[in-house]
Amino acid sequence: MSLTPDSVPRLPRGVRLRHDTVRDAHVLLAPERTFDLDQNAVAVLSLVDGSRSIRAIAEALALQYEVDRGVIEPDVIAMLDGLLLKRVLETVPAA
Repeated sequence: MSLTPDSVPRLPRGVRLRHDTVRDAHVLLAPERTFDLDQNAVAVLSLVDGSRSIRAIAEALALQYEVDRGVIEPDVIAMLDGLLLKRVLETVPAA
């Protein structure tokens, strides 16, 4: 399943975004796995709350970085699709 701008992503139970003070870096903690994150991934994941759509996340980032949403949105979808495949991201079921 591929994500769309209308998809609403969330971190599944047991997966958390954390700041590793030892390495002074953000990581995504999942059961028995840790994913190192770059600044872009942290910016996106900090907006993943289970209520915002990918379109809304891209819009917030576009405003923050003064870039067109159309430029950011495909990159956000690609990054989140990768996390979905690794099973450290899920989508909120449609109402």
